[in-house]
Amino acid sequence: MSLENTNARRVRDERLAAVLRGEELLLFDGAMGTQLQERGLAAGELPELLCLTDPDEIREVHAAYVLAGSDVVTTNTFGANEAKLGDAATVEEVFAAAVACARASGARLVAADIGPTGQLLEPMGTLSFDGAYELFARQARAADAAGADLFVIETMADLAEAKAALLAVRENSDLPALVTMTFQEDGRTFLGTTPEAAALTLSSLGADAVGVNCSLGPAEVAPLVERMLPWASCPVMVQANAGLPRVEGGVTRYDVGPEEYAAAVAGMLDAGVTIVGGCCGTTPAHVAALRALLDGREPAFRAARDCFAVAGPQRLVSLEEGQVGVIGERINPTGKRLMKEALRSGNHDRVISEAISQERSGAQILDVNAGLPEIDERAVMRQLVSELLGVTTLPLQIDSSDPEVIEAAVRSYPGKPLINSTNGTAASLSSVVPIAARYGCALVGLTLDEEGIPATAQGRVAVARRIVAATDAAGIPRRDVVIDCLAMAASTDQTAPRAILDAIRSVKAELPGVRTVLGVSNISFGLPFRPLVNATFLSAAFGAGLDLAIINPGARRMMDVVDSWRVLSGEDEQARFYLEHYAGRSDAPSAPTGEKGPGAAPAPAAPGAAPQDGPADPVERARALVIDGRGEPMAAAMREVLLAHDALFAINEVLIPALDEVGRRFEAGTFFLPQLMASAEAAKAGFEAVREASGPGEGAVADKGTVVVCTVRGDIHDIGKNIVRMLLENYGFNVIDLGRDVDPEVVARTVEERRVRLVGLSALMTTTVPAMAETIELLRERAPWCKVVVGGAVLTPEYAQMVGADFYAKDATETARIASEVLG
Repeated sequence: MSLENTNARRVRDERLAAVLRGEELLLFDGAMGTQLQERGLAAGELPELLCLTDPDEIREVHAAYVLAGSDVVTTNTFGANEAKLGDAATVEEVFAAAVACARASGARLVAADIGPTGQLLEPMGTLSFDGAYELFARQARAADAAGADLFVIETMADLAEAKAALLAVRENSDLPALVTMTFQEDGRTFLGTTPEAAALTLSSLGADAVGVNCSLGPAEVAPLVERMLPWASCPVMVQANAGLPRVEGGVTRYDVGPEEYAAAVAGMLDAGVTIVGGCCGTTPAHVAALRALLDGREPAFRAARDCFAVAGPQRLVSLEEGQVGVIGERINPTGKRLMKEALRSGNHDRVISEAISQERSGAQILDVNAGLPEIDERAVMRQLVSELLGVTTLPLQIDSSDPEVIEAAVRSYPGKPLINSTNGTAASLSSVVPIAARYGCALVGLTLDEEGIPATAQGRVAVARRIVAATDAAGIPRRDVVIDCLAMAASTDQTAPRAILDAIRSVKAELPGVRTVLGVSNISFGLPFRPLVNATFLSAAFGAGLDLAIINPGARRMMDVVDSWRVLSGEDEQARFYLEHYAGRSDAPSAPTGEKGPGAAPAPAAPGAAPQDGPADPVERARALVIDGRGEPMAAAMREVLLAHDALFAINEVLIPALDEVGRRFEAGTFFLPQLMASAEAAKAGFEAVREASGPGEGAVADKGTVVVCTVRGDIHDIGKNIVRMLLENYGFNVIDLGRDVDPEVVARTVEERRVRLVGLSALMTTTVPAMAETIELLRERAPWCKVVVGGAVLTPEYAQMVGADFYAKDATETARIASEVLG
């Protein structure tokens, strides 16, 4: 395949350059942490500090991998960021010592290792994108100054955090940067990101390689890597674990041996992976087996997808040639009084409800426009994007005429967005095209220039050529360029529709690879019965080669055109979707009762009308608001419920069942962590409304019981624990959060003093699992009545049994179910 990330890099030698072009194979080393554990690393000790206190030990681990055949050794700096190191050492001191240790091992290449911050980013956590960027930027500068040859950003589960790290490296160093994500058994990161979305986003952003590390054993990782391969425009790498961990005699063991590991990696090499190594549990013996596998082998051919594609953190949307897509137009204040009021007031529930409604109606991308002169558009746009990430999985189209607004939104967006738009003016091309190129975005180009909108098809195509020349020069692939030939009102110029259709045909014919988009509704301005005109013109535009339609997906007639066109074009294979959704339907008017059967036609909505607010029944409406994650209307909804029901009913029959349904969807993989958290916040707003409405002494909203949660001694990661705390609180439990790196004595004393019946313990690192076992042993001795539930990235049901826990919870929703079971 031909790889596209050709941005200037400071590459140490021609062999590494060939690797980055996908022309040669590269072998990384194996695990550092488990090797140190075998050498006596104490539980909870920061391994990065050993670069300063025991450099010979670190050098010996590196040297063993070099002797086994590693081309690259990875510095012992996985957690060496300012937040984790604290006052123990500076970032610069640790990276200088770590690079020196790696270089002294005789390695040909030294990769500076950057791991996650250990904190959850906003809006779910407290760390801002800019705050994460600054942590990573300091590491990047320190590693570059210390003499590293390249970077490996690894074990990322949050696409926003991975993006912050990659931007920090790219903007503070010119060394190559490789990025790997870690996935769960369900094929997604804990925030719901798919391998496809990660590969597309990070390779478009300029990663020199993308891939998978940690996660699972090589056999389980292989399908995830194969899902990445078609969407990566750069080399793909894999560093799997040596199977799942287990505790044996207080030591963590892994069951996949060198030969089995290498055999699984061989299949991935055949699929097109070109960079390999090992993660947790792998040893010099595993690396030696990989060396034998790679010697004499050439990279396998792989074909990357060459189609239009954008992505949010949980969903990738692509269009092969001949397929059509729908961009929802409703989040735009133009001509919408209520939307303007929402943006001015800062109450964005209307925006949230429009997003939910459009996704349910069939939109594949959501246009987001906050263009009002009287508001801070930059701040509002960033806020809207943040809020939308909690309620929709659809990729976003960032719509603004202000380049600063566009850049502020796309920089931190955890995915590959579509920018709307640039145009043929010199000012726009010079300001917007570089933003799209820098952040790896797809880009809409409007066929207008300093002279306005050309009246003829030839004039529009000439502007399109200038736009594409600029995007070509900037290195933006043509599949990421979408030309808008601009629909104009037929009521004022009846030659306009034909000129637009001819322009679409010419763009597709004369600018191969480029896609087309159109905001359709302008065509009918000034005419009666506009939906008919819009639908007819949309059909003609699809026939002319239109790829993307910016429409209201809630307009039935327009979606009928989309769905029927997909049958006629062959996109809807065997008309499966059409048959499922249109069988038995007709254009008969609605029944007098207002009931909407399968053949009923809904009454036309007034221009600018809001989406329906949900079920008429107050109880069902309140439940729906929780499920949709809409916190703003919850107080009013619960007050309406309380007009007919008491507080106990409101909690046990409205809020808790709604949270249970959210949990079921989370378990089923149709909801992800951002949606789970948004629903939890909506439920919290509902609980607060019930508490305010309940008189003192009623007791209806008394706490359901107390749970102590903490991260065990030596472990400073608290992302999972914080998520558990929030969800438990929203289920009505009183949560005592002892924080992270908590001594067993503190846990036992708290449980004794408060007579707590349930404790939740979290551990992310294998080296801190013994501290979990010690905590449980102490609780058994001093608080035998107390049950213990454990969880965390390294925990399994088998691990939980080995450390003596009563329950294992794989996620926050399961913890809430266990708490309900234990505390009644």
